Amino acid sequence: MIGALPATALLDAAAVFVFALTGALAASRAQLDLVGFVFIGCLTAVGGGTTRDLLLDRQPFWLAQPAILAVATAAAVIVFFTAHRLESRLRTLTWCDACALAVAVPAGIGVAVEEGLAWPAALLMAVATGCFGGLMRDVVCNEVPLVLKAGELYVTAAFAGAGAGLAAWRATDSEPAGLLACAAVTFVLRAGSLAFGWRLPVYRPRPPRR
Repeated sequence: MIGALPATALLDAAAVFVFALTGALAASRAQLDLVGFVFIGCLTAVGGGTTRDLLLDRQPFWLAQPAILAVATAAAVIVFFTAHRLESRLRTLTWCDACALAVAVPAGIGVAVEEGLAWPAALLMAVATGCFGGLMRDVVCNEVPLVLKAGELYVTAAFAGAGAGLAAWRATDSEPAGLLACAAVTFVLRAGSLAFGWRLPVYRPRPPRR
């Protein structure tokens, strides 16, 4: 059995900060006020981890560590005053989201390990941690969710990264090896989709047979 993960809180905090940046960037594209920036930033930052914790019947991580909300708020305020300097807020949002995904998925693996979950459940908890915050952000901001964009490697990247992380951890019995494998595979697949157009096949309607 893999031991508990003391780095989980640190990973959650890092994911919170970067996801909050993406939420605030989405708020800037929607031209919201400062309160809107903070709301969307915090929603994005804690959405995935909260979904994970509720599914596992745990106290949501930001209730146990209220300073997490201060981290998310600070990120939103920073973006409120600096977003106008960016050449492309959408491009920055997309790449920050890729970085956040590569941090949040290992955080989900860490919690799953702490709870002693079987590997299928651990994979699902990692995917939920990485994907649900961004999904909430995009739905609230009336955007097509990044997780649902046709063919893009997003959920697939999270799933593959989680699988690689669990496999590396069990094979080496090393926490750092598992976390690094998870983060690396997740980021490489997501970045490859953004930079090189790596895609999954998408459904194409066909004319009915006569």
